[in-house]
Amino acid sequence: MKEAINTALNNYGTIKAKGNYVSASKEVVKQTKREYLPNLTLSAQQDYGTINGQNGPLAGLGGSTASSGPALPQQNWNAAFGALYLSSINWDFFTFGRIKERINVSKSVLQRDENDLNQEIFQHEIRVSSAYLNLLAAQRLTKSQEKNLARAIVFKDNATIRAANGLIAGVDSSLANAEVSNARIALTKARDLEQEQANRLGVLLGVTATNFVLDTASINHVPKSILVIDTGVKFADHPLLKYYRNRVDVSAQQMNYYKRLAYPTLSLIGIMQGRGSGFSEDYLVNQNAYTHNYADGINPTRGNYLIGIGLTWNLTTILRTAPQVRAQRYTTSGLENEFELADQQLHAQLALAETKIKNAMDNYNEAPVQVKAATEAYRQKSTLYKNGLTTIVDLTQALYALNRAETDRDIAYTNVWQALLLKSAAMGDYNIFINEF
Repeated sequence: MKEAINTALNNYGTIKAKGNYVSASKEVVKQTKREYLPNLTLSAQQDYGTINGQNGPLAGLGGSTASSGPALPQQNWNAAFGALYLSSINWDFFTFGRIKERINVSKSVLQRDENDLNQEIFQHEIRVSSAYLNLLAAQRLTKSQEKNLARAIVFKDNATIRAANGLIAGVDSSLANAEVSNARIALTKARDLEQEQANRLGVLLGVTATNFVLDTASINHVPKSILVIDTGVKFADHPLLKYYRNRVDVSAQQMNYYKRLAYPTLSLIGIMQGRGSGFSEDYLVNQNAYTHNYADGINPTRGNYLIGIGLTWNLTTILRTAPQVRAQRYTTSGLENEFELADQQLHAQLALAETKIKNAMDNYNEAPVQVKAATEAYRQKSTLYKNGLTTIVDLTQALYALNRAETDRDIAYTNVWQALLLKSAAMGDYNIFINEF
């Protein structure tokens, strides 16, 4: 069982996927924290062109030139090299908690994804264990049907010999053949069920194998914790409820972040600039005072710096974010409703598990009694039939009763462990089940 669980956790695609989602959320947390860093920009450009200027207002839409120069009486095509070197820093150093809330949201998402992975691992452990037990039961049923077929063949061979010697009616031989055929069909159905359960287990393990050799000795005893009634169950620690609670927390954090979008932003600004030009300072009075020399044009001869603080507040954001906050509040309420439903379902599942445990133990204790009685009845009817003291119908009924008793026994043994697994799933503690192996 433990080997099957380890194989499943290492191979199953959904668990691998959710592990990658956790890794992605960790990187998002890092990225969100780094958004608080200032924007530091370095730029340099070297150009060649004219500097004709004109008095008048303008707006720098896309594609407009950025030349600066004197407003001369007429157009000229004098051109020289120029350069601009710029470094700037822009830091939104105070956003009224907006960046902090974004970090909190990313952390909540990470915690949600981690708990989603944990609950998926827990659920998959339960699924694999259930499939493992179902395959064990199917293999037991197959062996029981093999025994039943063997008994039917012995019964048929005996009836055929006796009918050939005139000791019994020929119809008994036909009925015996029908019983063998019925036993073969039952065995085929049992093998078909075993193959289905093996295939389901293989899918959950993430392997293509369908023939499994299972440990049958591990479930031939009653688990020690089967009759322990737990009164101090803490459903808040259940992996599924943790995941549902984190969904609520993420939504609440997102609502807090949306509220912060309505606040202004305080920014710190710093700029350092250097410029070079191939046009001389007296170009206004002498239009020949420029050079085509590249090195002279790109050499920075003027510099400026600027330091400032600014406040930006888009007042219409308040109107836009108000519906967004209300929508997120409704989402949070909906997630809380889902959390409450999941909690109710787990309480009901635990109550059902306790009932199933009691019923499974009753059947477990009763199954050997049924098998013993059915075995004795079959032996008795078989002996009487061989001596001509009973009919083939009575013997067939005894054979059917024995097969049914063995089937009930196989199912009863497995149901004890299935009931314990259901209890483990309801309590959110897989160790209750796996520690019995």
